[in-house]
Amino acid sequence: MLKATLRSFLAHKGRLLLSALAVVLSVAFVAGSLIFSDTVSRTFDRLFASTSADVTVSPKEDLESRVPSGAVETVPTSLVDRIAKVDGVARARSDVAVENVTVVDRGNKSVGPTTGAPTIAADWYITDRSPVRLTSGHAPRGPGEALLDADTADKKHVRIGDPLTVIAQPGSFKVEVVGIATFRTTNPGAALVFLDPAVAADKLLGRPGVATSIQVDAARGLTDAQLKRRIAAEVGSGTYELETAAEQAETAASQLGGFLDVIKYVMLGFAGIAVLVGVFLIVNTFSMLIAQRTRELGLLRALGADRRQVRRSVLTEATLLGLVGSTLGLAAGIGLAFGLIKLMSVFGMNLKTTEMVIGWGTPVAAYVVGVGVTFVAAYLPARRAAGVSPMAALADAEIAGVGRPLRVRAVVGSVVGALGAAALVGCVTATTTSSAASLLGLGVVLTLIATVIAGPLLVRPVIRVLGGFFPALFGSVGRMSQRNALRNPRRTGATAAALMVGLALVGGMSVASASMTKSFDEQIDKTLGADFVVQNANFMPFPQEITEKVAATDGAGLVVRQRFAPVAVRLPDGERVETTASGYDPELDDVARITYTEGDTATALADGNLAMDAGFAEDHDVRLGSTIPVEFPAGRRTELKVAALTDQDAAEGFGTQGGLFFGFTTVEKYVPGGQDSALYVNASSGASDDTLRSHLDKTLDPYPQVQVRDLADYKKLIHDQIAVLLYLVYALLGLAIVIAVLGVVNTLALSVVERTREIGLLRAIGLARRQLRRMIRLESVVIAVFGAVLGLALGLVWGVCVQQVLALQGMTAFAIPWSTLVAVVVGSAVVGIVAALLPALRASRMNVLAAIAHE
Repeated sequence: MLKATLRSFLAHKGRLLLSALAVVLSVAFVAGSLIFSDTVSRTFDRLFASTSADVTVSPKEDLESRVPSGAVETVPTSLVDRIAKVDGVARARSDVAVENVTVVDRGNKSVGPTTGAPTIAADWYITDRSPVRLTSGHAPRGPGEALLDADTADKKHVRIGDPLTVIAQPGSFKVEVVGIATFRTTNPGAALVFLDPAVAADKLLGRPGVATSIQVDAARGLTDAQLKRRIAAEVGSGTYELETAAEQAETAASQLGGFLDVIKYVMLGFAGIAVLVGVFLIVNTFSMLIAQRTRELGLLRALGADRRQVRRSVLTEATLLGLVGSTLGLAAGIGLAFGLIKLMSVFGMNLKTTEMVIGWGTPVAAYVVGVGVTFVAAYLPARRAAGVSPMAALADAEIAGVGRPLRVRAVVGSVVGALGAAALVGCVTATTTSSAASLLGLGVVLTLIATVIAGPLLVRPVIRVLGGFFPALFGSVGRMSQRNALRNPRRTGATAAALMVGLALVGGMSVASASMTKSFDEQIDKTLGADFVVQNANFMPFPQEITEKVAATDGAGLVVRQRFAPVAVRLPDGERVETTASGYDPELDDVARITYTEGDTATALADGNLAMDAGFAEDHDVRLGSTIPVEFPAGRRTELKVAALTDQDAAEGFGTQGGLFFGFTTVEKYVPGGQDSALYVNASSGASDDTLRSHLDKTLDPYPQVQVRDLADYKKLIHDQIAVLLYLVYALLGLAIVIAVLGVVNTLALSVVERTREIGLLRAIGLARRQLRRMIRLESVVIAVFGAVLGLALGLVWGVCVQQVLALQGMTAFAIPWSTLVAVVVGSAVVGIVAALLPALRASRMNVLAAIAHE
């Protein structure tokens, strides 16, 4: 049996090729993502471990916020002398390093990275642990000199002697590049500017005598943990943040982990789609191969092979296919990781391919995915093969189940579909976001499974409609193509399911993104009353001098500032919520339209008051007039009275969770040194919008980090951010289509082999080669469009439910992108035509007499 199995596998290796490609793709994405993330993690672990001081003393960080305030917390440099006297301290020094800077060249172009990595300005102090070394020029001396890292200098074409402008929190200042510093290890993608230590604090922090951290080295024989305990006893463990080198490396790695997780999960998402779609392809391939080997299997049974041996034979072939596909996929994954590492260098992260990490878990995961998926997908066809009787097989009775009733599928599909529908109905009627999202996930999974199970039941009614015009347009060829698609509903359903999965995903996400876009457009129209908004593309804060210059711009009238503040509120129900609040000038009503359920803007922005979203307040037992304890950074605390409740639908964009905002005096008092995140600008009396726009653009030309936006620009910014999600979905769709095309090609190719005698007879009675090719193309098109119709119908249902979840967050508008859906249907027809090219060509080249004599 083993010898027969191996010979059978080698005999059908060409027919199994496309299935192997599906395995290769899925394994490649799994292996590539693991290798890439392991390589980056190992590289940065070494970087952080080798460059951190033994103990770092920094300001206490109580709150985390995804929207920064621009304030830089500091420690007094006088702390250095106290720490230096601690027993076991070999060296202690103050360190200044800030990320809230922008550096521009003489043409007012930013020399910082465009990939989201920071621009870091720091004092120049070299030790044996420094990440850089001076490779040309000299160290900075005085306030007018600076060093630039070599990678940034090379990428932005900056040379020694070139002038730069550093836009820092205290104000802008000009420097001359007097030296170039080269990274000793991996460049994490940041741009580094180094200043003379004597002036760094004044230029970057606005005052001398403070630092962002204190770096401490231990004396020989003292561990980092011991030194940390001794320093804590001197300065107080609750006053400052104390971290050993290992703890600093762990903190930095965890911050980097968010970036790595995005890449890893995106790639694993591709792998998941490849696996899911590949399952349909493999099931279909083995089902058809077994149907075509009916007599062969019957002979094996007649010669004494029992059911277990036949089943084992088929599963052994599947395992061999999985092993081959996994091996090739692992090799492709290594190549994919190599390409990703090279791609990172384009974005400024210079990883070394020679340090690529292939952990033991990567090949294990690759073979588990490849062999496991193939084995599972082939199990049902293997059982079906083992169930055929020898006499039926020798009589050439097809065991693919063409004529078998679909009652079991109907019952199982109906039950699973009913459960999925109930979950989606529950999602639509849910009143909380968490429960709605949970029910949505359950409903999506169950309805997808139900559609796959019940797909063959829908083949006949749907394809009769989709292909109903074929006979009228293409005559007997059209009629035959329609009947070929209807001949085996199971096969047609499984082939279309591969395309259906991808199109259901893109349909649902297209509806969700269109609804989000429309909701944001409506909310911007409702809430934004300013002529222009000045802000960063990524909502980062900017220095005070920009605010001053905007206010002094010719034609600018009212300027209302927005400043973010990380806060934690202790609510009456006992919950502590960390979020981001906003501070505004008193003239907020002149640039924004906020709907209040109770109170107004004047009371909300009064000293000692705050405003809160009414829904958030109701969830946490907050009433108008309630006094709420509020924590700010650096341990600053106060109590604020809830003086206004807002309708979040109309207040979107004026806060994050809880919709908290208060007066500008409050944020200045409790977050000193903060920076503005947005300026809402109205034209002065007699000044036109076009004139003000021109003047603002000229004013802000030296500040490339900020842009001027009107209502249309602001909408476009939101649209572009939502589009990023769609690009990912379209990429997943592209992968699903590639594998779906393989599935259609495989099905048609095997179908042509199966119908060899039939094709020969058709050619013998006068069917031209061109007509034969058209028949196969039409069959392919109707299968592809059938998959598209099922997928888009399912995706529309999912999209409606996603929109209901979004409505709980205030995004109540609903939109269907009809142009996208129509394009998808047309595209699926094109996919069908492309997939049929090779099978149709092969069928048309058959020798007629040989085809008629084929068994």
